[in-house]
Amino acid sequence: MSDLTNGGGGVESPHLSVHAVVHAEHGGGKHEHQSDHGVKHIKIEKYDYDGNKIDEKRKEHIAYEYLCHLEEAKKWIEACITDELPPTTELEQALRNGVILCKLGHFYAPDIMPLKKIYDMDESKYRAKGLHFKHTDNFNFWLETLKFVGLPKIFYPITTDLYDRKNMPRVIYCIHALSLYLHKLGQAPLIEDLLGTATFTEEEISAMKTELDKYGIQMPHFGKIGGILANEMPVDEVALHAAVMAINDVLDKGGPQELMVALKNAAAHLIKLDSVNTARYYEALRDAKARKTVRKADQNPGAGDEERDVYDVMLTQADIQDIINEVNTTVKKEIAAAKLREGLSSINQEIQSGSVESLLKALCSEDVHLTGVIPENIQWYKDILLKSTKDKAESMVGGSLTREEIQDILTIANEVAEHTRAVVQAVLCVNKALDQVAGTGSDAEAALHALLNENLDLADVVPANKQYYYEELLRAKKAKETSQEAGVLTEEEIQQIVNRMNEKAEYDRNVAMAVEKISTSAVQGSNPEEVLSALHSSFVGVGPVDDSCATLYAAALQKAVEEKGRSLSQDEIKVVVEQVNERVRLQNLLQAAIMDVNAAVRQEAADVADVAGVLRALRSQYARFESVQDSNAPHYVTLLKAARAAKAEKCGDLNVQLTEQEIQAVINKANVQTQEAIELARAVASINSKVDSGDASVTLEALKASVANIRSISDECADAYCKKLAEAKAKKIQDGVLESGGWTEHRTRDGYVFYYNVVTGESQWEKPEGFSGQSRELTKDEIQAVVTKTTADYDRWTLLKANEPTIVQMQSFWRGIMVRKEYRKKRQFLKEHEKEIVKIQAVWKGHKAHKSYKQRLEYLGQKKDQAVLIQSVFKMHRARKAYKDRQQFFKSHVADIVKIQSFWRAKKAKQDYKQLVEVIQPPTSAVRKFLSLLEQSDIDFSEELECQRLKALVVQQIRANQQLEQDLYTMDIKIGLLVKNTISLEDVVSHSRQVNRNRARGTGADGQELVPSTGGFSKQTQAKIEGYQHLFYLLQTKPHYFARLIFEMPQSKTNRFMENVILTVFNYAHNNREQYLLLKMFETALNEEVKNKVDKLADIITGNPTVIKMVVHFTRGVRGQNTLRDLLGPLIQEVLATKDVVLLTSAVDVYKAWINHMETMTGEPSKLPYDVSNDQALEYEEVRTRIASTVTALTDFSNRFLVSIMESLNKIPYGMKFIAMKLRLALHEKFPEAPEDDIIKVVGNLLYYRYMNPAIVAPDAFDIVDVGMDNQLTPDQRRNLGAIAKVLQAAAACKMFEGENAALSCMNPYIQEAWGKFRDFFSKASTVETAEERFGIDEYSDVIMLTKPVIYISVKEVVSTHSLLLEHEDAISPKTDDPLRIILKELGTCPTVESLLGGVRDAAPGEDPQDIVNEAGKQEIPLTLTNRFEGVAGDDGSSMKTLFVRTKRMVVDVLRVQPGENLTSVLYTPATPEQEEEHQTFIRKREQLEQDKVQRSTTIRRSESMSGDRNLPLEGMKRKIMRNLRTLEQENMVNSKDDYQEIVNAIAKDIRNQHRYRQQRKQELTRLQETLEKLKQKAKFCEEQMECYNVYVKSCLDRLGKVGSKGRTEFKRQTVKYTAQKLYEKKVIRDIEGLPQHQFRSATFEITSTDIGKFEISGKFLGIEVQRVELVFQDLLQLQYEGLAIMKMFGRVTVNVNLLIHLINQKFYGRES
Repeated sequence: MSDLTNGGGGVESPHLSVHAVVHAEHGGGKHEHQSDHGVKHIKIEKYDYDGNKIDEKRKEHIAYEYLCHLEEAKKWIEACITDELPPTTELEQALRNGVILCKLGHFYAPDIMPLKKIYDMDESKYRAKGLHFKHTDNFNFWLETLKFVGLPKIFYPITTDLYDRKNMPRVIYCIHALSLYLHKLGQAPLIEDLLGTATFTEEEISAMKTELDKYGIQMPHFGKIGGILANEMPVDEVALHAAVMAINDVLDKGGPQELMVALKNAAAHLIKLDSVNTARYYEALRDAKARKTVRKADQNPGAGDEERDVYDVMLTQADIQDIINEVNTTVKKEIAAAKLREGLSSINQEIQSGSVESLLKALCSEDVHLTGVIPENIQWYKDILLKSTKDKAESMVGGSLTREEIQDILTIANEVAEHTRAVVQAVLCVNKALDQVAGTGSDAEAALHALLNENLDLADVVPANKQYYYEELLRAKKAKETSQEAGVLTEEEIQQIVNRMNEKAEYDRNVAMAVEKISTSAVQGSNPEEVLSALHSSFVGVGPVDDSCATLYAAALQKAVEEKGRSLSQDEIKVVVEQVNERVRLQNLLQAAIMDVNAAVRQEAADVADVAGVLRALRSQYARFESVQDSNAPHYVTLLKAARAAKAEKCGDLNVQLTEQEIQAVINKANVQTQEAIELARAVASINSKVDSGDASVTLEALKASVANIRSISDECADAYCKKLAEAKAKKIQDGVLESGGWTEHRTRDGYVFYYNVVTGESQWEKPEGFSGQSRELTKDEIQAVVTKTTADYDRWTLLKANEPTIVQMQSFWRGIMVRKEYRKKRQFLKEHEKEIVKIQAVWKGHKAHKSYKQRLEYLGQKKDQAVLIQSVFKMHRARKAYKDRQQFFKSHVADIVKIQSFWRAKKAKQDYKQLVEVIQPPTSAVRKFLSLLEQSDIDFSEELECQRLKALVVQQIRANQQLEQDLYTMDIKIGLLVKNTISLEDVVSHSRQVNRNRARGTGADGQELVPSTGGFSKQTQAKIEGYQHLFYLLQTKPHYFARLIFEMPQSKTNRFMENVILTVFNYAHNNREQYLLLKMFETALNEEVKNKVDKLADIITGNPTVIKMVVHFTRGVRGQNTLRDLLGPLIQEVLATKDVVLLTSAVDVYKAWINHMETMTGEPSKLPYDVSNDQALEYEEVRTRIASTVTALTDFSNRFLVSIMESLNKIPYGMKFIAMKLRLALHEKFPEAPEDDIIKVVGNLLYYRYMNPAIVAPDAFDIVDVGMDNQLTPDQRRNLGAIAKVLQAAAACKMFEGENAALSCMNPYIQEAWGKFRDFFSKASTVETAEERFGIDEYSDVIMLTKPVIYISVKEVVSTHSLLLEHEDAISPKTDDPLRIILKELGTCPTVESLLGGVRDAAPGEDPQDIVNEAGKQEIPLTLTNRFEGVAGDDGSSMKTLFVRTKRMVVDVLRVQPGENLTSVLYTPATPEQEEEHQTFIRKREQLEQDKVQRSTTIRRSESMSGDRNLPLEGMKRKIMRNLRTLEQENMVNSKDDYQEIVNAIAKDIRNQHRYRQQRKQELTRLQETLEKLKQKAKFCEEQMECYNVYVKSCLDRLGKVGSKGRTEFKRQTVKYTAQKLYEKKVIRDIEGLPQHQFRSATFEITSTDIGKFEISGKFLGIEVQRVELVFQDLLQLQYEGLAIMKMFGRVTVNVNLLIHLINQKFYGRES
């Protein structure tokens, strides 16, 4: 608070100060304060008689002094908190958030001001968004620290001084006082005096002067802080003052000894006095007093004694104590300096000639104040000090070492010694780690940890190489131990090993990377070229790599990686590459061998006998063919030729080559066939030899040999076999077969001929030389023929003998079979030649029919007329008979037929609709049957028109009623105040006229005013209006814009903004879409507030959250009000009707009511005391009885309300429950650890305390009950309702009665029980369906709307919203490509009301033009909201949604005329001409309907998305649909694989929703009509009340007219002045915080009338001016009306409102109140 004394803050005299003049003379006419940077600062010219110039210089000097005080405060704070502060010129702004002040408070009161209590300690929020109201908490915390340390309250600033920067000098003044006060307590350093030494630029001084002039701030008197502190300190002020005065007198008249006596006076409260320093005290105090006298004379040379403070020239107790402290310090420094010199001399001597022990003793001497002396390092000290002494002696400087040099040497020696010891210890740690690891088998982690010791200075230790270090270090250590050395590695050896291992690890890593690259490339199936490139890397180190084998390398590596399941090592890669190389080499050799085989085979094919060549090729060492036998070579050739021929025939290539596998297969096959042939030949030879022996049994045994493979052998025929075979062999001899030399010829199963010599056992595939091909030996075939025939003969004979009868039967059966076989053969022949037979028969039948036809035709030709007549008669008779029979059947079953038809149709329709509703993907055929339901009829359009019209009227009526209620409320208060004080009559009349103008301009109760229109605007304005339509559509559909804007606005403006703009933009949520959007906006804002504004759960309950306040305000609208009326109205009426019950819950109130009742009944004053406490009142039995009765009644009433609330779950508006749910979820997310009951209590605070409780407490204010002018609620009724609300509130919050409410503690069990019910209720109420499910809103809702939304908003609200968005554009839309920024850029600068309306009417004489503009700004305009970005591609996919909807509508048009199984078949099936014609007819009919509707309505516009491509021909529309579907499929919105079923599903959904929407629209119409009717009734009531007020005002005016013009007085500025003591005696002032009553005389107040009914009050406390306060008399009367008898002024003065009104009336209006 400013000091308004003449000497405060600077020079009031028109003359320059002595200080300035002296400096001017020494500077040659000018004085400059110049900084080290050479910047010139304030200039004070010589004495000049120009008063204006002197005044400017005086202001500059004041500004300079204040900057010096700022610099002093800055440096003092920096010294305290050890933080660097902003420059001096920015210090004021830096202090405003209170963070620096809180850090300062933590310095001297850390328990009161812990750092964690500081809001925004890192100032991130302050830098991002500026000041926040919570920053004021920091200031309040700082004030608490001031109270804690006991700083007198006279120095305290108030919040607005700092936060609003209204009086920053007051804050700096407080910091100076705090510094002096803390210094006296020994808790802080003394603040510096920089006046005259600090330097500032002329720009800085000028800026500060301008700032001080701007706020009209006068400087506090910083020089009087010491005196004020002395006055405020809790000591004997008179004794202290006398002691200080005695000291000052001694300085003027006495000597040092007298001074010491005066200083030791206990009343002076001086400490640390030392008699040795008496003379020094005397000199220092005399000099200080002289300087203070000269400085005061310089500052105010013309001031008289009466204007001066006694301490302006006298030393204060603080000054004396500071000087004593300063002298003591100086003396101590001098003594310490002498001892220092002596100690340094001793040290230098010991350095040269002393021992280390004596040197250590000298260094440890307290006189030299050396720190960090460590005895263990004495040798280091000795060596380095000696060397430094010698170096200094050899240099040009010479001399002994100084203390600083010695201290630096000690520090260096300590560091060197410490480092050396640390290095040795670190090396030992490395060796020890190696020993431990080696002993325990641990890994290399311990060794790495030892190597990372910073003392080793191994900067290049890489943790990844720890294994390398460990192994190498361990190897080196073991090597040293083996060589019989100490076995300890040195630092150099460790360094070398680390460097060497780093290089090795780096190389290994490169190798690993190359190897990993090869493995990765192989696993990923990369390009073989990449694998090849990696193999060529020098780090891989593989052998020769063949570029042509890249693919083989890649495949082999991939296979190896897959087999091992990991990356390959370098060696494994080498093995794989070598294997591939070897495989390729062998493959090439094998390929050559195979080519040789094929070449030999081709020669054989050319009839060149080169079996040996084939054999050589097969025997090649590289061929790798197995089981090649030389004897089988001819057969190899035969089979190879056959295999090659078969392959050539199959491939169609004569040059085809046999592969290795094919050749090997041929070899194996030939070997097997050879072995089989040999075994067969040997078996046949054995049979021949057995036959020759003539032994039947042996022969039989030989025949049974498996290798012979002789079939049909029977043991009974053994003799016959032997005989027949011998005969056959003999026959061959008889036939002249020659001896073959033992060679026989055999044929294998595969048909190849094989030769076997029965004598020698030889075998071969080639025909032996000289062998004719015949031999006397029986071949296998011959033996088989003999055996077969012999066995058959035996079997036949046996069979015939055993089955003779059966044979006869079988013969007959066989003959039948033969006959049937012949029949079947003939039948098969006929069947095979059926066509020919049929043709023959047809020809014959045709011939016969042709002949008969000719005969018939000839006959009919002769009887033509008769035949026709007979035919017609017969046909007619038959048709008539069938028709009559069917007609008769129908007539006799009409009812049944109708019932069947209706049942069938209903069943079919039900099935189709069931498919449409229940099937997730309904078929296209079912959807097509209900397409007609999508058409909008005239009734639909008429209802839309009526709905829009009623909306406009409701919105207008709501706004008119709000204005009327506000005017009525203000009028009611003003008339009430007028009754008490007639000076406000002119205000009442003025307000009455304004109300009448508002009523004339607004919508009347009859609702006949036309709906506003924009048709009369200019072209430019229309373009602007179109931009606003885009803007408000974006604000309406994107909730985050409003959510952010709400928190950027001051909290005081949020309600107004909510009523005027937000509810208007959302049309007061009169339909589902707008209610949905409004709730989503509330949800977004609520999440934002909980996330950023709520630090603990209690903040929502104890604070006033913006979003909660807005939600409750909205929900208490017409709908919510009806809910509360239905829910609480009957119960409240019941309470109001109970006249004989007064629910007093306070024991004192019950006690006073009891006394009043006794005095009323007896007529005598009660002998009981009237003023008692709660406990004293409860001591009376009657009081306890009455409270018990009250509790019983209160419990009954509260329980009724509770039951009603519990049953109202479905009655509470959905919006309130939705926000409750979102609040609960947001709190769960923000406070996951919070108990569920605590969160439920917060939800209950919203549902009950904020929504229901006010309606119970004040039902007349919320229209819960009907209250007229003559039946207002009585105080007892309000008290009863308040008591019930109090109990319910306690139950909803689970808060028990205690303390002041202890009388109701008996209700605590009921409170606990009720809380359980409330908890369940709140939990259920905060669990509802989502808004999308509730309102049937999805992403396509806006696109398919029949009409565009329309809002009705005033011009002023449009302009204000535009202005707010521009002001907070960066915070609302931080991205440069944000849609809001695009629209705002298109709109340009914010227009004025006049420019937007195209001008306003001229003001009449005496009429304020601004009132005309304000009146014009209230004009409402309709805005048809449209999407600026509809059809424009964007990140949000809005264009795809639009395309989807348009495509869907075109599909509907196609399906209406063309059927199909699915959408794909419909689109790809060409339309018939009839379908195209039907389509065109429908288009023409639709266009005609559209034109009719447009002519009927100009305010409702059809959405553009409903038109577009729907007028195309049918085929063109189908092509357009297919293009759109392809585009949508790319966005994954549809899928061609399911025949675009998603489109069909969307159409089905539209059909299902159409009926629901029509029902909702009808309900909305009914609701709007009811709402409008209620609004009209309310408007009528308000107007009737306003008429009553107008009559009263008119009567007042009539009485005023009788008084005449003399009753009017011109305004005259007046001022009255009182001391606080005088006002205290008049009881106007009750208390002044921080100022004792005995000092009230030093405080003065001035009351000045600045205008009619307006006053300015200023005050001075102890010569310090506090801030000025503007007082509006109307506000005083308002406080009196509200029953507030006490108010605060200046933040510390308590004033009686009633007596202040009386004083003002008495002094300014010349009469008593």
